[in-house]
Order: sequence, then C-alpha cells, then structure tokens
Amino acid sequence: MTEMLAKRREEEDCKLCPKFTQTFMMLGKKWNGLIIEVLLERPTLRFKDIAGAITKCSDRVLCERLKELEDEQIVVRNTYPGSSRVDYSLTERGRELAPVMEAVHKWSDKWC
Repeated sequence: MTEMLAKRREEEDCKLCPKFTQTFMMLGKKWNGLIIEVLLERPTLRFKDIAGAITKCSDRVLCERLKELEDEQIVVRNTYPGSSRVDYSLTERGRELAPVMEAVHKWSDKWC
C-alpha cells in the first residue's frame, strides 16, 4: 500500500501546471513565436508584411496561426469601415510577452 501511495505522489509531482502547458502549446506551435516577434518589432502590420517577414511560412498556415492567436487574444485583426484594409496588432496580452521574447533572444544568443 505504501508503494502505491509513493507512486501516486511521484506521478502528481511530475504533472505540469495546466496553464503552463497551455501557454507552451500556444507559444511552441510553429510560427507563433515569430509572428509575435514580428508584431513586437512593428506594432501594426498588414498580412502581406507579416508574410514578407516570415517567408518560409505559407499564406495558408500564416492565416491559420493568426486566427489561432486571435482566438487566444494575443493578436487582434483590425478592419476599417469603408475600406478593404485589414491589419494585425498585438493585444495587451500579446505585448506582455515582450519580456519572454527578450529572454528567448538572450538564451539563443548565448547557446545557438
């Protein structure tokens, strides 16, 4: 019985926080970090400008990722009445990722 309790405690200790897991699922998805980085550098961009900055990402995938980041309230899609203009910017939640991205820059400068 004691072995079962010890094993259960060990399994519980190894579980990651669900919020941490959700965050890494979003940030770790291919292209999301780069989209956030591009929008941190230039706060408002049209789709073609984001696509031009992330050239290896297909338009279809970029569109999907922007929609996902919208759903996560990281990115906002801005439309303008009477115009076909659409652009994207970071929400406050997205802008608060700046220190995280800076830490990634420092780590990559040191280790990559």
